[in-house]
Amino acid sequence: GPFAAGELERYARHIVLRELGGPGQARLKQARVLVVGAGGLGAPALQYLAAAGVGTIGVIDADTVDASNLQRQVIHSDARIGLPKVQSAMEAMLALNPYVTVRPYQRRLTAEIAAPLFADYDLILDGTDNFDTRYLVNRAAVAQGKPLVSGALSQWEGQVSVFDPARGAPCYQCIFAQAPAPELAPSCAEAGVLGPLPGVVGSMMAVEAVKVIAGAGAPLRGEMLIYDALYGETRKIALKRRVDCPVCGAAAAGAG
Repeated sequence: GPFAAGELERYARHIVLRELGGPGQARLKQARVLVVGAGGLGAPALQYLAAAGVGTIGVIDADTVDASNLQRQVIHSDARIGLPKVQSAMEAMLALNPYVTVRPYQRRLTAEIAAPLFADYDLILDGTDNFDTRYLVNRAAVAQGKPLVSGALSQWEGQVSVFDPARGAPCYQCIFAQAPAPELAPSCAEAGVLGPLPGVVGSMMAVEAVKVIAGAGAPLRGEMLIYDALYGETRKIALKRRVDCPVCGAAAAGAG
């Protein structure tokens, strides 16, 4: 629908951007974005998507807020310890921007619900921290031709990319053909993570989502941005599709 009177002032700094403007802000308002995970990466991504005026934001997560989350998952608060993360996130997002619609799903993402859930959205953000869910999110996004903004963290380093085979870019499984052994990819609980790092990478994910929705600039399709917080360095690497990828390769397309 049309912008409410208060929205024009709210998004004024967007509207004056040549690459975004009124048409781009209108596309944000019409967009439907699903964020998988309301933890370290999901927290800043959800906040900035809401602040940016993305019209409908879904968030799926089965966990509740724990005190150990608060060092980095800044969408939650001490007063909301024990609440479902999706409920806590929704309260924070609507307090920030009452003009957006938030759809909370307090459950684990499974293969049975992924397809019908993803069908309701234009763009998927994956902020999860385990490979099984990442592969599931990737398969469901590829099957529906939906762009996938993916982020990952470990200790002092983070990475972000846009996986979008429908537009010529590789999918997640092209790059990570199989999950590493558990000892080679410890969880944040095991290895630790710098508190502000998810804020940096999750914000980058929100930036990529805005660019994809608004058609602005050059999203990270076929590229991965890597940020090393310990040494203050960033670098980009090129990513290529694999013909033999079981998800988006030639064999998968023929099977479909």
